[in-house]
Amino acid sequence: MEAFNQHRGKVAVLPNANVDTDQIIPKQFLKRIEKSGFGDVLFYDWRYDEKGQPRPEFVLNHPESQGASILLAGDNFGCGSSREHAVWALRDYGFRAILARSFADIFYNNCFKNGVLPVVLSEEAWDGLEPIRQGVLRELEVDLPGEVIRLPDGKSFSFTLAAHAKMMLMEGLDDVGVTLRHQQKIDRYELYHRVAYQRVY
Repeated sequence: MEAFNQHRGKVAVLPNANVDTDQIIPKQFLKRIEKSGFGDVLFYDWRYDEKGQPRPEFVLNHPESQGASILLAGDNFGCGSSREHAVWALRDYGFRAILARSFADIFYNNCFKNGVLPVVLSEEAWDGLEPIRQGVLRELEVDLPGEVIRLPDGKSFSFTLAAHAKMMLMEGLDDVGVTLRHQQKIDRYELYHRVAYQRVY
């Protein structure tokens, strides 16, 4: 998993509240088990019409949103079913960070397992990102070690993250990777109990 430290990128703005995982990645695309190949169908029903043509009014189809790697969202982003594919689709599209007023819990935790930084914005930060929402500014920087968002005009806003989640992103570790950091202890434990089992039987 790619580590996350500082990231500067273009921002796509989707301020809708209660964006659920079925809108992020509709159910008909959940047949794949690989984490790749979902970017093209991200927000499919909003992004394309019934003929599969891009809807010009949707934010990801705007010329100024092309190449966006940061998503600015509203309240309760990622609600609905617990499908991890939603984060896979966002990451495969190219998003490294999602800034929102709040997240659904399962979606929020799935982000850390897939190298995507979810930032819960304070009221001050949400208000301060008005230039981004209005399209006056198009880019920002997210500094994970410093837990701060920086705008090109010099303004900055802090955020907080649990220490374990921060470590996972900064070191590029998913749950399996975190476990494998203790490989030597696991090997010693298995060896001890294997020998003990052989003595008994």
